[in-house]
Amino acid sequence: MAELKEDPAQLGNEADEETEPQEPQEPEEPEEPAESRQAERPPEPSNPPVELGDLPFTLADRKRNKPGGNAPVELSPEIFRAYDIRGVVGQSLDEGIARQVGQAIGTQALEDGAAPVVVARDGRHSGPGLVKGMIEGISSTGCDVIDIGAVPTGVLYFAAYEAGSGSGVMVTGSHNPPDYNGFKVMLSGKTLAQERITGLYERLEAGDIRIGKGDITQQERLQAYRDRIAGDIQLKRPIKVVADCGNGIGGVCAADVLRDIGAEVLPLFDDVDGDFPNHHPDPSDPHNLEDLIGSVAMMQADLGVAFDGDADRLGVVTPDGEIIYSDRLMMLFAREVLSRNPGAKIIYDVKCTGKLDEVIREAGGDPEMFKTGHSLIKNRMKEVDAPFAGEMSGHFFFKDRWYGFDCGIYSAARMLEILAMDDRTPQQVLSSLPASISTPELKVQMNEGENHEFVADFQEKARFVDARVSTIDGLRADYDYGWGLVRASNTTPILVVRFEADSEESLEIIKESFRMQMLSVRRDLNLPF
Repeated sequence: MAELKEDPAQLGNEADEETEPQEPQEPEEPEEPAESRQAERPPEPSNPPVELGDLPFTLADRKRNKPGGNAPVELSPEIFRAYDIRGVVGQSLDEGIARQVGQAIGTQALEDGAAPVVVARDGRHSGPGLVKGMIEGISSTGCDVIDIGAVPTGVLYFAAYEAGSGSGVMVTGSHNPPDYNGFKVMLSGKTLAQERITGLYERLEAGDIRIGKGDITQQERLQAYRDRIAGDIQLKRPIKVVADCGNGIGGVCAADVLRDIGAEVLPLFDDVDGDFPNHHPDPSDPHNLEDLIGSVAMMQADLGVAFDGDADRLGVVTPDGEIIYSDRLMMLFAREVLSRNPGAKIIYDVKCTGKLDEVIREAGGDPEMFKTGHSLIKNRMKEVDAPFAGEMSGHFFFKDRWYGFDCGIYSAARMLEILAMDDRTPQQVLSSLPASISTPELKVQMNEGENHEFVADFQEKARFVDARVSTIDGLRADYDYGWGLVRASNTTPILVVRFEADSEESLEIIKESFRMQMLSVRRDLNLPF
């Protein structure tokens, strides 16, 4: 049964040294999934009622002593990223920082008429302390808070919409290393990004904080989430699936949700453990899917699904070991959505295959390529009223029968629904999706800020003859036979490079063109292609 492993240590005893994201350790031999079993109901929200005490807190609270007597963590603008707020626990993030960020969020929610704010966390050891600080901060402004405990990000979003405000804060490190954590913020149904994220820091610096005493309530919302999905999706025939939760928070309900809709589920690594002892919870990295591929073959399952640390992303493998990358899954989803919404706009990010545009048009849709970033994609969906969108990273957004937010578990349910309606095997359906020859995401390491400077220079100086060039997010050059992309990551100081073509020869031509152009802008680049 799914078990939530919590660290009783105080937050101040977390690692103090910042580390770069580490490569996952070599996985152990594939572990045979446990027999299909009903996971126990998740624990009731574990955070005790917050004592307001000396609230409200002010910026002077930065000088407080942390638990354990360690030096206080100072609020830094560096944790306010493009898509979320994120840092290393004990170095740039702790309970006090969570409290301050909560003050800014609570004040903004009240100004927007977006209360109450629902709060949840994933299974990381630092989660309980950060949730405590976040709830204290939000409620200190007079904004009401609903604490729903340790659940996947999709459950947090669901609870926020069902609460009527569409506002929530998910305390999660997503797929980052165990010593990282952070906050995904949604107000009035819009995920905060870019200037709205940095605006929270600016509000704190200006001292523009409300003072009050909001109500704090605890609710269990997991069963309602399960019921909502099962009430909409029921498989036409059973499908046997291995579900790898990677010891992330998806373990509390992923197997149950898929069983609820009629699947036979073999859970893998579903015990929630913030140390992630088996493999890193990032299904976009093929290395992290090796255990799942082995288990699907061993158990003679129809396919395997994998989730990241907070279960808002999905990875898929077939019995023969093929990884079905997200841009190909988008083809499957887009065709189904467009069959009921002809002419609708379908959004995908710049890292996706060029064949996706063709598939969407053939299905009667209106394709739009947009910037990478889950929060940016969600907000663009609202602007153009798109019923579906997706990202190469494994985020899928359904707004036809769902709420428009990303949830890996719900996406898996929708995929199984489509596969169960086809007379072919899941592998036959998935393998038939159009494919090209492509590279994985190639990463060029740079110093902080240099990646954005390079891309700006590259956009100005690079020349790609006979290509259709897009600079909506980095630079993408599309040819009739393939494409290449260079963009600056908004989460780490790297360049992300990817290539795709109809043949190996064409792929090398595109790579060589990009290699020459990139080195002409900066000769000391260490290019991995």
